[in-house]
Amino acid sequence: MKLNWATRITILRILLIVPFVGCMLKINDPKFNPALQNVMRYISVVVFLIMAVSDGIDGYLARKRNQVTRLGTFLDPLADKLLMTCACLLLASQRAHVADFLLPQTVVVLIISKDIFLLLGFTVVYLITSQIRIEPVFIGKSATTLQLVMVSAILIAPEVSTVVPGWIRLLQVLWWGAFATAICTMIVYIRIGLRYIAEYESAQGGANKPQN
Repeated sequence: MKLNWATRITILRILLIVPFVGCMLKINDPKFNPALQNVMRYISVVVFLIMAVSDGIDGYLARKRNQVTRLGTFLDPLADKLLMTCACLLLASQRAHVADFLLPQTVVVLIISKDIFLLLGFTVVYLITSQIRIEPVFIGKSATTLQLVMVSAILIAPEVSTVVPGWIRLLQVLWWGAFATAICTMIVYIRIGLRYIAEYESAQGGANKPQN
């Protein structure tokens, strides 16, 4: 199967998670001096920004060139979820957090729980309907965008906070905003999943109705 450019970019985004995680694990490594730790964080910022920008580019190319495929539709949200899961876990850990800007574990738990819940819901819908139904919604994309902005803001916080004293307040707005949108996303997808199941059962009921 020949891959289009949108899918190639999505796959590249998934592959870039490896160097991102590798660099993040070095930003508090005692074997590294503070200057080298900062270099690792700067590299993490660059790699993360490349992944964040590519998230918009692959979707734009798919729509612009009419190259939306089932593989791309599956891989794009998977890439987002893998990236955000890794980033949130790292930023909430003692080993890889940004000094003085530790991401609250409550936010991390809900973001990851939301993704696990959506995966389970997707599986349930597939088992019942035998159909792969992936429907991107505005609140879901908004939640992902907010999470990308949140992670970026935390990664650059040590430098920006010296210029913008209230930066930590903005971070708090971002991570609790991510918390709220994660809840809204779960509610919206629950309704969509129930609708899919109801439509399928209705169609099956009509198909099995005896003909006069």
